[in-house]
Amino acid sequence: MICYLSRNYKGVNSAGNKAKADVEQLMQAQGFRNVGKRQTRYTHTLPAFFSTLLSVVKGVCCLRRGDLLVLQYPLKKYYTFVCNMAHLRGCKVVTLIHDLGSFRSKRLTIPQEIERLNHSDALIVHSEAMKEWLAQHGIRGKMEVLGLFDYLSESQPATSLTPTQGCPYRLLFVGVLSERHNGFLYKLAAAPHSYEMMLYGGGLETDKLQSPVNDMGFVPSDQLIATSQGDFGIVWYGMELEGGIGPLGEYLQYNAPHKLSLYLRCGLPVIIWDKAGQAPFVRQHDIGICVSSLAEVEGVLAKLTVDRYLEMKKNTLDISQKLSEGFFFSRALAQACKDLDIPNNNEQ
Repeated sequence: MICYLSRNYKGVNSAGNKAKADVEQLMQAQGFRNVGKRQTRYTHTLPAFFSTLLSVVKGVCCLRRGDLLVLQYPLKKYYTFVCNMAHLRGCKVVTLIHDLGSFRSKRLTIPQEIERLNHSDALIVHSEAMKEWLAQHGIRGKMEVLGLFDYLSESQPATSLTPTQGCPYRLLFVGVLSERHNGFLYKLAAAPHSYEMMLYGGGLETDKLQSPVNDMGFVPSDQLIATSQGDFGIVWYGMELEGGIGPLGEYLQYNAPHKLSLYLRCGLPVIIWDKAGQAPFVRQHDIGICVSSLAEVEGVLAKLTVDRYLEMKKNTLDISQKLSEGFFFSRALAQACKDLDIPNNNEQ
């Protein structure tokens, strides 16, 4: 039996919690067994802590010999304990990586993280670049590439194939809009341009902007998918127009940002760093533009014909449909099961 371990999520507005909750929903829909407690969404620290702790304890006690346990990483202090207990009970473990702490938070050294992840029999990783990096640093188990995080929502993107000839392209960004968090937005607005900027989120410092932007405010993701006003989603992090600057910029070389999935669910082709881990995916599926610096965007858009844009838009809507169905996680898990010689069904 394929099993999973549900836990507490402090709401699903954050990208990480939304992605993990979606994976749980997909596993439940496919008939996998939740060996833990039901999913909770306590926001206070103590109820959240005890809910996840009780789920972990219940989960390891309910595993049966021959089960396959799917874990979502990071699982904080419980991960190694759960893997060890699963193996003691005669089970195998597949781990879906959401974030690498040695990159993002720096709370772990690289050797510490590799040691943790080596407790899993197989890993589902974001990209070929992440797979290669992990292998170089000592991962011993099988690895399968996810590609994109699926994005579940009953909302559907508008299918109108815009823009029309003569209208400026609209660049959309969702996230924290303060200069300290995403200073590149202020530099992009200051650069000579004909595009419009549609900024969704909070913290915009209008007094620091050198040219007008469209402050759209915070919009819940389900509503954004159906109503987004934009032509391209910007997958970028940090202070600079150049790609790969700063910790999050460097991390973009390996990860699959949840923001990328959100833009594609909105039906928006993307603009992404050409050395990003997902740049090969964007090129392969023809769903956006890859640039080394956002300073190139004005020139690229000036040469972009409406017909060429419509090709990317059509391809993007095809990917959006797959994201809404859980295609990418289901495919990666099926391959991981094959690697471990575990039937990807519940007829055991």
